[in-house]
Amino acid sequence: MLFVIAGRIIAWAMVGLGALRLVTGFIVASTSGDAAALEAASRRYLGGSTSGEAIDKGLLFIAIGIAFGLLVRIAKRTNNPSSSD
Repeated sequence: MLFVIAGRIIAWAMVGLGALRLVTGFIVASTSGDAAALEAASRRYLGGSTSGEAIDKGLLFIAIGIAFGLLVRIAKRTNNPSSSD
C-alpha cells in the first residue's frame, strides 16, 4: 500500500512539473523578440535548453506521469480486488 501511495504522489508530481515546464517554455518562446533575447531568456529561465526542448521535455514528463498513474491504478486494483470479474 505504501508503494501505491508513493507512486500516486510521483505521478502527480511528474504531471505537475511537466505542465510547469511546458508553460514556461511557451512563455519564453512567446515573450522573446529577437534571437539574442530568446537565447538569454532560455539560459536564464530554462537552464540552457531552448524553448522547443523545454516544451518537448514538458510533454514527455506529462506522458510519463500519466503512464505512471495508470500503472498505479492497475496496481491498486490488483492489490485490492473488490469485484469478481
